[in-house]
Amino acid sequence: MAFLVFEGLDGAGKSTLISGVENHLKALGQKVHLTREPGGTPLGEEIRQQLLRVEGDTPVPRAEMLLYEAARAQHVDRVIRPGLAEGKWILCDRFAPSTVAFQVGGRGLDRTAIDYLNSYATDGLLPDLVVLVDLPVEESLARMAKREEKTGQEKDRFEREERRFHEGVRASYLQQAKEDEQRWLVLDGMKNPEDLLQALLMEMEKRGWLASLTK
Repeated sequence: MAFLVFEGLDGAGKSTLISGVENHLKALGQKVHLTREPGGTPLGEEIRQQLLRVEGDTPVPRAEMLLYEAARAQHVDRVIRPGLAEGKWILCDRFAPSTVAFQVGGRGLDRTAIDYLNSYATDGLLPDLVVLVDLPVEESLARMAKREEKTGQEKDRFEREERRFHEGVRASYLQQAKEDEQRWLVLDGMKNPEDLLQALLMEMEKRGWLASLTK
C-alpha cells in the first residue's frame, strides 16, 4: 500500500488517471480508497462547497487558505491515516501541494506560512508519491471551456480565475516538483490517457510497489 497524490491544472486528466490506477490495483486484489481535497469527509465536503461556490460571501485569500487546512486536518485524521493503517492504497485527488500552488502561486500568499500550516494540518504526513499531470495553461482553459459546452456544468470559482492565476499555479507546481524530485513524478498531460497510466505504473514498478502483488 502507498499514499499517492494527483495534482495538476483543471482538465489535465487526473480523474482518468486515478481511475486507471484504481482498476489496476483492484485487479491485483488490492484494497483501494479514492478520495479528494477539499473534501473526503462530511465536514470537508461542506467546506468544499463553500470554497468552490461562485455566489455568496467569497472568502478572502487568508480565510480561503485556512478553510483548506481545516478540511485537510479532518481528512488526514478521519480518512487517510486510518486507511493506510488498514493496508489500503490511498489515491487522493489534490492534497497539500495544491494549497501551495493555488495560495502561493495563484494568490501570492507567503510560502513559509503555508508550509507551516500544511505541516500542522497533516501532522507531518507526506505522500509517498505526488503525480503531477502537467498541462499548458492554454490547453487547460480550452479543455474547461469544452467541458462546460458539452455538459452545461458551470465553472467553479477557481476555474473562473484569469489566466495569470492559472499561470502562477502551474509555475508553482513545477517549482515544487524540482524541490523534491524523489517524491514527485511529472507527466505530460498532452499525451493520451493510456500512455500516462503506463508511465505511472512503470514508476510504481520501479519503486518496488507492484513486484510483490499477486492477483
